[in-house]
Amino acid sequence: MAEAELRRRYSVGGLVQGVGFRPFVYRLARELGLSGSVRNTAAGAAIEVEGSHEAMSAFAMRLPSDLPPAARILLMETTDLAPAGLTGFTIEASTRDAAPSASVLPDLATCAECSAEIADRAERRYRYPFTNCTNCGPRFTIVLRLPYDRANTTMSGFAMCHTCRAEYEDPTDRRFHAQPIACPRCGPQVALWEPDGSEAAAGDDAIAGAVEALRRGLVVAVKGLGGFHLMCDATSCAAIGRLRSAKRRGEKPLALMVRHLADANALADIDATEAAALTSPVSPIVLLRARKPSPISPLVAPGNPYLGVMLAYTPLHIILTGDFCGPLVATSGNRIDEPICTDERGALDRLSGLADLFLVHNRPIARHVDDSIMAVMSAREIVMRRSRGLAPLPVPMPSLSRATLAVGAHLKNAIALGASGMAYTGQHIGDLDTPESMRAFRRSVADLPALYEQQIETVACDLHPDYASTRYAEAMSGELAPVQHHHAHVLSCMAENDLRGDVLGFAWDGAGMGLDGTAWGGEALVASEKAFARFAALRPFPLPGADTAARRPWRSALGLLVAAVGLDGACSAMSALRHGLDARQLRIVAARAAAGAGSPLTSAMGRLFDGVSFLAGGRSAAHFEGQAAMEFEWAADRSATGHYDLPLEHDGPVRWIDWRPLLAAVQDDRASGVPLGIISMRFHRALADMAARVVVAAGLRRVAVSGGCFQNRLLLELVIAAVEAEGATVYTQRHVPPNDGGIALGQLYAVAGRTVDPSH
Repeated sequence: MAEAELRRRYSVGGLVQGVGFRPFVYRLARELGLSGSVRNTAAGAAIEVEGSHEAMSAFAMRLPSDLPPAARILLMETTDLAPAGLTGFTIEASTRDAAPSASVLPDLATCAECSAEIADRAERRYRYPFTNCTNCGPRFTIVLRLPYDRANTTMSGFAMCHTCRAEYEDPTDRRFHAQPIACPRCGPQVALWEPDGSEAAAGDDAIAGAVEALRRGLVVAVKGLGGFHLMCDATSCAAIGRLRSAKRRGEKPLALMVRHLADANALADIDATEAAALTSPVSPIVLLRARKPSPISPLVAPGNPYLGVMLAYTPLHIILTGDFCGPLVATSGNRIDEPICTDERGALDRLSGLADLFLVHNRPIARHVDDSIMAVMSAREIVMRRSRGLAPLPVPMPSLSRATLAVGAHLKNAIALGASGMAYTGQHIGDLDTPESMRAFRRSVADLPALYEQQIETVACDLHPDYASTRYAEAMSGELAPVQHHHAHVLSCMAENDLRGDVLGFAWDGAGMGLDGTAWGGEALVASEKAFARFAALRPFPLPGADTAARRPWRSALGLLVAAVGLDGACSAMSALRHGLDARQLRIVAARAAAGAGSPLTSAMGRLFDGVSFLAGGRSAAHFEGQAAMEFEWAADRSATGHYDLPLEHDGPVRWIDWRPLLAAVQDDRASGVPLGIISMRFHRALADMAARVVVAAGLRRVAVSGGCFQNRLLLELVIAAVEAEGATVYTQRHVPPNDGGIALGQLYAVAGRTVDPSH
């Protein structure tokens, strides 16, 4: 007697479009002798299969376990149907029966198969800069609308040749429905331009010309996947000096690009987790401890023990770095505080004076996407900047039913869209301080909801009224949902880790507006997705010059001293440091701080770092945000013993973390000639010890840490060790940065928990 047949429908959501999911289903069904079909839908993919019990059981088991490398199933519903006598298995045309909710895939680094083709003279795509397949290549940077079909991408203007069409339509080929499929005959092309826009060379000659220019110490602007890089020889002090001067980039580190993992190993010490990150489809910039001695110019990362290194991740970069045979600086193609350039004609103007030549191509870029940045801390991958390879990957948020746009913070801005139980996180935009960055912000605010065809019902923003993102949100239609900055930090970590209910959240950063109007930033919050309460915080101190103190650590030190020992004591202590600052100016600034003029109160941990680092012998002025604190961390002598005292004062509902004994001890140590490295280590240990005591006092065993201060490796390692020694579990960010780039995700989680009332 013949075995009875079953028929089942699968509705699949997640990363299932543009990743070879349909041909995978086709091959699996054919292998198991099943009949039916698979097609793309607005929500993801729809599968219908019919066959024997045994074959259907095997299909159900292997569907989620044997996925293509870039595919990921986030949602799957199954419906049993009556057998219909289906014959054969087909891949059907895409359908649109609702607003799209299928996840757009990020751009993926070139896979091993495509890399091999580029290097093989016998292949028709030998040295072709736009080689790709369903396992790699552009996605987010070319898609214009969903579903992800070629007609809906910036590749629509390139008609496939006969050979590419045959590959595209063959379900057994790895280029089946690879939307950016192209070859030298029918696809995009490269050209080398002079600064006036005239063409100096085309095709492979253009790449050869760019390589020769790099060898001569010139700066070449290279149009890549999500925008331009400014590239030069990473061993040439002259080239890097010219680039830094033209870009006005001071001492902020520059990213490096190399061809192979072995090349990265020659520059830095790399562990297994870092190697996995470097070679992943994300192919981010990874912060690696530099080897000594190093062939890299000291101007790449002055005074920094780490190098930001990425592997060549597009065919163009693979060919370029392979021909150059050495490390290249590959920094974002922009001027200071501007978004990355994406258009070749616009780049001629915006990068004028920065680049000597332009290596361009004619594939349009739909949206700017910078390189993502990661670091491995405590064996955990921590995202510092979420962009290429990661955006717009969603974080499941089933409790979010309303179409919500979260506009993020003012610094390191990134937005997020909540729709259909998912939080789609946008790419890095940057600080919203210039007209150019605001234009990029407005484009993203319009672009992300349009991509998913969402009519925004709620707009979530920061509580700070002066943030450019907040002001923009206030002018938008829809219900406004302000969310306190540090609650959003904690919620961001909670959302990633699927935490509900009360946690103890440490939110340590530079500053954010608190409920009392002061600048918070050294907070321990008892927080849930529905509400929060301030459990502990740094004792507030005046911040002379407000935001300008972020680049002038001596101002933070002066504010701490004024709060600790008064006006005269502060001036006397600063004068004793022999720091070269003008005594009269110090007195004026100190007097204003004592009077509260232009000196808002703050509890920011970032400013405590700045002030203590200065008093310990660190720098008085920073070239970029966080530089003083970073150098203080790098200086730490891990063999040092002891730690400073940070007592908790229980005064009303908030326990104040009293930094005054620590400040006095730091001053005593410096006066006694104790080295900076020992002071730094004792300071970091003091913070970890304090965190553990706060955990014990709060009585909570789930601890979420977020905020820019937790980009500090030493601090994070010590806090995790100290807190977990008390029996608690520490949760960190995994998908979005702990800095303000992760704020938008927390804002969405606040809306999902209906915590939009700032009085909570």
